Amino acid sequence: MKMFSLIIGLVVLATCNVRAGTDPATTEKKDAAPATAPSLVDEKNKSTFTMPENERNPFWPIGWKPPLSKAGSDTAGPALSPSIFLVSSIALSQGEHFAIINGKVMKEGEQFGLQMGGQTYQITVKAIEDGQVILQRHDQEVVVTLRRK
Repeated sequence: MKMFSLIIGLVVLATCNVRAGTDPATTEKKDAAPATAPSLVDEKNKSTFTMPENERNPFWPIGWKPPLSKAGSDTAGPALSPSIFLVSSIALSQGEHFAIINGKVMKEGEQFGLQMGGQTYQITVKAIEDGQVILQRHDQEVVVTLRRK
């Protein structure tokens, strides 16, 4: 019964609006200039965001780091020092030469990453000789001697 009276009330209201000609969508005057709606946002004080150089972008996901470009990240950086590396063992055989550098087994020609100051530098094992290892990064060569106890 309530639903029926609600439907009847809506029908009566709609017919009254049609007979009176007061359709809210068509009540504008034809000769009047269209009124501009007042802006809800004050456009005088626009907000801006500028990123400081060499800072982490706050819009990146947590823990995400941008990929390192080969041109900028690996060419610059500090000079390599032999004290950074620890050569604890060298094995020379007929075919291949092996060395334990910073706790990892390496052979000649192998590359590894050296992490310094938040950046990773690619180091190549150029040669493994009796008592020393020659490491290379671009044009710089570092001779690291075997540390004996």
